[in-house]
Amino acid sequence: MNARPAFLENSVIVAAHPDDELLWFNAILHDVDEVIVVYRDFWAQPGLGEKRAAALADFPRAGVSCLNIAESGAAGCANWDDPRESPDGLVLSFESQRRELTRMSRLALGKVGMGERRVAEYSVLTAYQNNFVKIQTLLRERLRPGMNVFTHNPWGEYGHEEHVQLFRVLQGLRDEIGFNLWMSNYCTNRSLPLAMRYFQTSPGQPIRLPTNKAFAEEVASVYKRHDCWTWADDWQWFDDEWYLPAPRQGATPQPHQHLFPLNLFTIDVAQKRPWLSMAVGSAAAASALMVAADF
Repeated sequence: MNARPAFLENSVIVAAHPDDELLWFNAILHDVDEVIVVYRDFWAQPGLGEKRAAALADFPRAGVSCLNIAESGAAGCANWDDPRESPDGLVLSFESQRRELTRMSRLALGKVGMGERRVAEYSVLTAYQNNFVKIQTLLRERLRPGMNVFTHNPWGEYGHEEHVQLFRVLQGLRDEIGFNLWMSNYCTNRSLPLAMRYFQTSPGQPIRLPTNKAFAEEVASVYKRHDCWTWADDWQWFDDEWYLPAPRQGATPQPHQHLFPLNLFTIDVAQKRPWLSMAVGSAAAASALMVAADF
């Protein structure tokens, strides 16, 4: 009988959204001691939180819990062509301001009985910053010295602002609490510019494990059955995953540095015309505020 690997002793996956624990930690999902998922609800998708809760309750293994934090809506708000890191994750680009104009216009229209009333309580930026503190507070109560904590990498796998934020939270808590922090090895064309800042001369010894495709399909079927699977239906699981001790803050790459093996895949990167979004959003907000003022 094989002894359990040391890196899986006292182990936990901390994943941002339900199904992230499967997509990026397939090889260890069945075997870790505990799984913690951060987010549940998202205001723009009514009912999603209930579907996710049902899926997690139906999860085909024990020890899965959720912090029940609401998503900030920051996905797609960073400038992934030239991403800038911040203490709470990533600096958000103009896209977050455009969304705030839309939010304000909806609020104004709602006050005069016009338009859609479903609207975020806070701006994307405020929600993103508030979530950092919420996640930090809740995880500080759950994590202990010596644990093996597996989470997202500092470029957010395919480039997700909330994945990056969760890494930042755990990066700080590692120094405060004293656990071992491990990261996933997935990357895409969108997130590669940020990943390249984590080239290292001595990246440490990665752990290579075969993925558990049978269990992956079992878990994916639960999310699909509860109508909260967020990934592509034709996704093909990689054969292996690599885990590496998480690095410190990123830096400008130097000669002769390298990354450990990556599970690199492509993702669609929408072509945006920010000037058009700005014009439309500003006009909508201005019109709504004028109506509200005249009412």
